[in-house]
Amino acid sequence: MLALGEVTGHAHAVVGPGQLLSEPGPFGPLLLHLPDGGRVVHEEHAAIPLPKGWYRVVRQREYVPGSVRLVAD
Repeated sequence: MLALGEVTGHAHAVVGPGQLLSEPGPFGPLLLHLPDGGRVVHEEHAAIPLPKGWYRVVRQREYVPGSVRLVAD
């Protein structure tokens, strides 16, 4: 699962063999390796095919006075 919707509970998930690597810290980049390709699935839209390769997973952030936080669904 890439991200779980905090309000709706829906999740974006990647289907297929692969590996998710992360850097330390709450905003560290996530790298997804899909040696055979895969697809992103979600309850509210059609699957999105992903060719084999490396992907950077970017979580949206927002500024709130005094800090930066990950965007909540």
